[in-house]
Amino acid sequence: MYERSDSKLRKKETVMILSHLYAITLAFVIDALVGDPPEWPHPVRWIGRLVAYLDTKMNKGSIRLQKGVIMLLFVILTVGATTTLLVWFSYQVNPYIGVTIEGVLISTTIARKSLKQAAMEVHQPLVQGNINKARKKLSYIVGRDTKTLDEGEITRGTVETVAENTSDGITAPLFWALIGGAPFAMVYRAVNTCDSMVGYRNERYQRFGWASARMDDIVNWIPSRFTAFVMLICNKPKHHTRITSWGVLIRDAKKHPSPNSGWGEAAVAALLGVSLGGANYYGGTISRRAVIGDTVVPLTKDHIIDANNIMEKTLLGFLLVLWLGGTLFELAISWF
Repeated sequence: MYERSDSKLRKKETVMILSHLYAITLAFVIDALVGDPPEWPHPVRWIGRLVAYLDTKMNKGSIRLQKGVIMLLFVILTVGATTTLLVWFSYQVNPYIGVTIEGVLISTTIARKSLKQAAMEVHQPLVQGNINKARKKLSYIVGRDTKTLDEGEITRGTVETVAENTSDGITAPLFWALIGGAPFAMVYRAVNTCDSMVGYRNERYQRFGWASARMDDIVNWIPSRFTAFVMLICNKPKHHTRITSWGVLIRDAKKHPSPNSGWGEAAVAALLGVSLGGANYYGGTISRRAVIGDTVVPLTKDHIIDANNIMEKTLLGFLLVLWLGGTLFELAISWF
């Protein structure tokens, strides 16, 4: 009886992993073809409205830190429970419908196409010599002041955005989708949305956003490092040797004020032979960050294309690694 029970459990775990892999691959294809049309309904926008409502109602008075914890838990539980019920019901109807629904849900948590397009919308005005338009387009994807930036600084902001969001916007939700399917991917995106909306170190959000910021650090810890490693494995450095590139990554990844963002930036800086980081202005106030990478060549607009190419190769490699890891997990279950 116990042997039959164990056999059924192993079979169920194997089917779950395979279903997650099929759904992840489908999500990858959907995002590549469709992207994120602004006129379509989108779960992340709904999550954002929920967070904004709770911020208005709860972020006032005393015990704001505790209220921030409650807000985060409420969002996580709401998103997780809703997604789990939807996925469970779809699989009860038909496994193919389940994989399809799960793939569609996971596709809403990744932003490969929109990230690439956003970067190219900055690159195109630079090619045309329209630096004012490039500054405006950059302002849509970064929080820093952009009105006085030159081509090199505009390029730096764009490359840094692509480098950081390769993990935050694409590989991290796919990583969590392998472990727990669409519910885990959606919960990851919920945490990320909470952090982006309330995880600031200012008077209003210092305490209320503390839990969201810390949880975002936790859920990105493994994916950010994993993504950086895949970047260096799947891409050939333009000016460094591979050994030197790994050295730059290990040396500079921890220089970033975020415990996770520096990994992607250091990997891209090493691959391109450029320096990232430095001084940024926010609302006219300067913020100085450590320099990441070595200035083998100065930043130019074509590095935006190079950053996009690094992202594309990294994502293909990441998907392959997920399939390899899932297959090995399946074999290990079957073996034992």
